[in-house]
Amino acid sequence: MTITGEQIIASQFSKTGSKAFTAINPNDGSTLLPEFWEATTEEINKAAQKAEEAFMVYRKKSGKEKATFLEKIADEIVALGDELIQRCMVETGLPEGRLSGERGRTVNQLRLFATLLKEGSWLDARIDTADPDRKPAPKPDIRQMHIALGPVGIFGASNFPMAFSVAGGDTASALAAGCSIVVKGHPAHPGTSEMVGNAIVKAAKATGMPEGVFSLLQGASVEVGMALVNHPLIKAIGFTGSFRGGKALYDTAVRRKEPIPVYAEMGSINPLFVLPGALKEKSDAIAQGLAASVNLGVGQFCTNPGLVVALDADETDNFIRTAGNHIGAATAGVMLTGGIKKAYDTGVKKFIEQDKVMIVATGKQGETDYQATSYLLKTTADNFLANPELTEEVFGPSTLLVSAQHKDELLEIARNIEGHLTATLYANEDDLKEYAKLIDLLERKVGRLIINGFPTGVEVGYAMIHGGPYPATTDSKTTSVGTAAINRFSRPICYQDFPQSSLPPELQNDNPLDIWRLVNGSFTKDKI
Repeated sequence: MTITGEQIIASQFSKTGSKAFTAINPNDGSTLLPEFWEATTEEINKAAQKAEEAFMVYRKKSGKEKATFLEKIADEIVALGDELIQRCMVETGLPEGRLSGERGRTVNQLRLFATLLKEGSWLDARIDTADPDRKPAPKPDIRQMHIALGPVGIFGASNFPMAFSVAGGDTASALAAGCSIVVKGHPAHPGTSEMVGNAIVKAAKATGMPEGVFSLLQGASVEVGMALVNHPLIKAIGFTGSFRGGKALYDTAVRRKEPIPVYAEMGSINPLFVLPGALKEKSDAIAQGLAASVNLGVGQFCTNPGLVVALDADETDNFIRTAGNHIGAATAGVMLTGGIKKAYDTGVKKFIEQDKVMIVATGKQGETDYQATSYLLKTTADNFLANPELTEEVFGPSTLLVSAQHKDELLEIARNIEGHLTATLYANEDDLKEYAKLIDLLERKVGRLIINGFPTGVEVGYAMIHGGPYPATTDSKTTSVGTAAINRFSRPICYQDFPQSSLPPELQNDNPLDIWRLVNGSFTKDKI
């Protein structure tokens, strides 16, 4: 497939700008061709207008029609074959096996949302039938369901060039909800973005979707993204990335004449608490697993454990020593971009310049500007509690171990941490009884609690929550992974005393779509 470096607006390529940028191969720092052109104001406006026009048609498509579209996108991505994987490898430095797995996750989540659409219960259809004889006032006929918000702007993530990018979870859930989308591709992997974008356009044509249901804008500057957020036709934003980037988009969106929701997943340190019973029983196994989790993907997962808390004891010394040995043996890995590597080095330096932060172990030194060295750091609970900057995310292969002197100090750490995506407890049955209050505290801090496992790895399914209280996300009631992600891009609407002929099929008495509905307080598929 030829990569053009142009915008994809509806089904047409566009290149009216004068500013260009290129992707960089992080393995050797070389420039990758072709040049990619920054989207202009005119191109952004055209993409948004096409999305608005397409939305008026696409929102009326049935669940089965949208499901067919999603399934076809999955098929077209698979059909790109090795060419997609090879381009993605040189743009990201990620290995073939990792990217093949990520492509599988990407197409599987598209197919999962297709299954959800066919089944239809996500619409939350509710019907309260009329009772004209009710006293003292007649009861009206009231029917409710979810409908799509409108055109959505989506920002691709740097660390997941497929699963959280052009055809990732935000795209899948927004299209499933009935929204048209305009994607701002991430400048770290623009060629990958264009290839996947072409697959979506091809799928839209094959399934009869309206032109403009999807567009892809490219750009390395913040101006392109901000223009998209500010466009009056865009009704919501999906974002995965840094706190700084997500907060900037959020602040811009709420200052609009018509504020819009920004669903930003902005990072997390994912605290891990190793409790005494578990530490006695399997200290070495936990230490080895911790090192593997910290180094997975060169630490470039939003669920890498950046904080480990344990009580100071003899077993803790062994745990730290074992974890340090594994961290020390880690080879330097290639990070996605030079900017990410620079931010990682700055974050680690900020920590180790603290008087009471010790370096326990460092991994092998890198040989290029893109290779990151692993770190295991250690400090005391009182120092951690006194220095809020130690709670900041350092995106990369490092973790900070905090040693608490007693149970209350450990609980105080849990009480004082901010919102995160996950928290993990390594605990046996006695620990869970003894530290029940810890779970109570963490329930208010995170979106996913894990027992005796590591947070890296997010299963895509019906029950998954990949979100959490601020500053992990901008909306703690939502998830960016799993079928519940669709709710971000829809809203409820109520129809009162409508004739059957004017109701959406989802709410008609005959239930032509055969979906589950809440009728007068009981779930049923029966006709009324």
